[in-house]
Amino acid sequence: MACGVLSAATPELVGAATVGGYPLAVVVARAFAVFGTAFAVGAGYHVAVSLALSATMDKRRRHRAQSVLRLAFLVVAAIAVLGVATDRWVPALVSLGVAGVAVSLALQQPLLSLLGWVYVMTKQPYQVGDRVRIDDSKGDVIDVDYLVTTLWEVNGELVTTNQPSGRHITVPNSVVLTSHVVNFSREEFPYVWNELPVQVAYETDLEFAQTLLQETTEEYLGETMAREVERFRRQLAETPVELEVQDRPSVNVKQGESWVELRVRYLVSPKRAQRVRNDLYERVLEAFNEHPERVKFPVSRNR
Repeated sequence: MACGVLSAATPELVGAATVGGYPLAVVVARAFAVFGTAFAVGAGYHVAVSLALSATMDKRRRHRAQSVLRLAFLVVAAIAVLGVATDRWVPALVSLGVAGVAVSLALQQPLLSLLGWVYVMTKQPYQVGDRVRIDDSKGDVIDVDYLVTTLWEVNGELVTTNQPSGRHITVPNSVVLTSHVVNFSREEFPYVWNELPVQVAYETDLEFAQTLLQETTEEYLGETMAREVERFRRQLAETPVELEVQDRPSVNVKQGESWVELRVRYLVSPKRAQRVRNDLYERVLEAFNEHPERVKFPVSRNR
């Protein structure tokens, strides 16, 4: 409002002075009008954000909606400022289109990244908070900007066993259009199947060891796994894929050089995978050690 008042009062304050043959009053008035328009669009953005984004909204949807609103208001601000500065809306739009073509030729890679952002917002291969692998980078998504996606690295060169390394990875959004994207914790089903290998000697009672391993795992994870597998089956029923999915932990057997490897398969959140694996391994070893006459561990330098 202040800029509007100053813009209207400028001719009386400045008078007939000129700058380079152009009336100073017009220049100052349009400058105030441009500032006023920019402030008005900014205020409109904050009002729209406060109305559209509720405090109870999920942080992923909030981030996505805020990014879309910000881009929309930036476009509106650019058109409005050009229109006020030139006092000609149609030529301003034409000029913006011509400038857009020139920019697209000069900045192909950033525009591809912007197109990648549009793809991420519409198709949602991942959202903020998901654990993903994009190309050779793996981590938790902490931000999806117009040009880049920022990951909090998991594994990498510094650590292993699905632990954060503390490093941030910046991935151009254009990579999403040309590389595989693996989402380990998508919102619809934030779980993955994992395996824990346990090596036992050939002298072991394999049937007993398999049953004990399965029971130990089911006691630890069974109820949660059964509930989430049922959820997975409902999603699977909506697709043409026919797949048999067990709702309880299962044990597979693999022959080694001087041992037998029992691999128990279970469902787990990828962000808790290592913690669950450690806890489960301790439980399994404790259960096996209670039956030394039936479960024996291999002794070999090749192990």
